[in-house]
Amino acid sequence: MAKNLKILMSGGGTGGHIFPAIAIAQEIQKRFPEAEFLFIGAQNKMEMQKVPQAGFKIEGLNIAGFDRGNLLKNISLPYKLILSLLKVFTIINNFKPDFAIGTGGFASGPALYIASNLGVKTFVQEQNSLPGKTNQFLARKAKAVFTAYPKMENYFPKSQTFFLGNPVRETIVNDLIETKLAKEKLGLNPEVLMILSVGGSLGSRTINNGWKDNLENLEKSGYQLIWQTGKTDFKELDEKSQISNLKSQIQLKEFISDMALHYSAADVIVSRAGAIAISELAIAGKALLLVPFPFAAEDHQTKNALTLVEKNATKMVKDMEMKEKFWSTLMEICENENLRKTMSKNLKDFAKPNATEEIVNEILKQ
Repeated sequence: MAKNLKILMSGGGTGGHIFPAIAIAQEIQKRFPEAEFLFIGAQNKMEMQKVPQAGFKIEGLNIAGFDRGNLLKNISLPYKLILSLLKVFTIINNFKPDFAIGTGGFASGPALYIASNLGVKTFVQEQNSLPGKTNQFLARKAKAVFTAYPKMENYFPKSQTFFLGNPVRETIVNDLIETKLAKEKLGLNPEVLMILSVGGSLGSRTINNGWKDNLENLEKSGYQLIWQTGKTDFKELDEKSQISNLKSQIQLKEFISDMALHYSAADVIVSRAGAIAISELAIAGKALLLVPFPFAAEDHQTKNALTLVEKNATKMVKDMEMKEKFWSTLMEICENENLRKTMSKNLKDFAKPNATEEIVNEILKQ
């Protein structure tokens, strides 16, 4: 394949769409350093900062998704869509990409739709077990669809669908270490069970409240907890005297940058059920309790979690069940070493540490 490749990328709105697109672009760039990339995103969304930070150019569209909560906001949607399609048409005619890759989000619909209609080869990467409507539509004309879950033929053409996993950060694949060593590096007792609680970069109010309601239970258990609160709740929780009195058991953190070290140190992990988080957790292979975010599009986090529950690779507690079931379900895992080993083994079956490389291999074959 020629080295002066031109690749159009589109994906955004959330980190779950942006970071796979960046990871795929970086893998192609490794192989073809002279390749030229252009991302298409949605104005005022996080991709407009994250993509340039990763060293790539991006064009923004004035587009948004359908707002189910405020129907009046949708009046301008057809107008925005037409303008976005026209802008994409101009961008593609000027850039002349060899192929286009979409990873979901508002902007990827117009970008891949116009690309395919202009005869540009298109590829779709779907992160979730329940695909978004946009990706299902775009898959009809795509050369290939890359999924993170098996048995997706109900949504995508079977002959074009490849179960290769989600691209994840290289550090998660390369930097995991032995559990006791990781605990020592984090100043923990290597002989005592450690629970890692993560709610995403913004944190999870539901998971934070679950811990607030069970501080006495945690104290009685003697278990260690690293609790990533997110920015919103950190200050209030950090000043809470009941938490301060448990400093020997709890490490409170607003944000965790070295996820590989923290995954390594954990015996049990509590997390939301975003697609990229699950892909990383599968590589870490620790016993897992998922609390899906119930307001994700089409409730896809619950679908992601249920796919793992069916294989005995995780336990799940819904938001509405937290008061009744959080602690008892967590203790079911913590107090049963055989269950933890079984869950860990089953979760690793979902691990795809070479996903990015395999996706790019398949793209370059087409």
